Amino acid sequence: MPTPLDGANPTRPEGGAPPRVELRRFADPAALEQALTDRLARAIESSGGDGAPAVMLSGGHTPLPAYRALGQRRPRPGPGLVVFYSDDRYVPSSSDASNYHQSRPLVDALGLADEQLLRVRTELPLDQAAADYDRKLTGLAARRQRFGLGLLGLGEDGHTASLFNPQDIARARGQRAISVHRPDGRDAVSVTPEVLGWMAELVFVVAGADKRAALAALLAASPTLAAWQAVRERRSFEVWTEPAACPTA
Repeated sequence: MPTPLDGANPTRPEGGAPPRVELRRFADPAALEQALTDRLARAIESSGGDGAPAVMLSGGHTPLPAYRALGQRRPRPGPGLVVFYSDDRYVPSSSDASNYHQSRPLVDALGLADEQLLRVRTELPLDQAAADYDRKLTGLAARRQRFGLGLLGLGEDGHTASLFNPQDIARARGQRAISVHRPDGRDAVSVTPEVLGWMAELVFVVAGADKRAALAALLAASPTLAAWQAVRERRSFEVWTEPAACPTA
């Protein structure tokens, strides 16, 4: 499937140079949170002749303060904005473990129509939920939706989205979403590296001392790291972090 972007291709030619990584070190977690809140606001409120780009939200604890703060600001979404998720655990949508549920302070404030908010339908059987999410993402690409800002987290084990190991990466080829059996025993549905390649801007948001080793491996382009394998075909990506997580001075 061609990359569904007009004018810019964030993926690199096969055999090209490795991705360029832009590292942004913020003074503390509060500064990181403020920067993320402001960047998300711009992405959500942006517009153009062909409508607003799609925005991908990540799960985990790190972006939640920004989601809550931005929800209180009640940004005005650009025309045609679509919001979707990097992944979600296979739990009820009302569960505190649900990335969708955790983002509700933001998405409820946006007041998006059903077709503008793509979530993993965990009320379906797992494989059907993954297939449904794949169809939704494929449909966005088919109608030439622009893809703008995408957020990713980084696990202390080096995973991103719900891509945990080389087997997950291999199974993801040719797919836009897959079901995953997580190491913690839970199931999940995750986007694939193909979808990560669609995003015009891809930003890892990393905080906490427990992420320092994984972030060091990502910045060193460790070939065995799942997060690196997920983004290695891109031309570039960004890492936003704070002192506790940052392995460099």
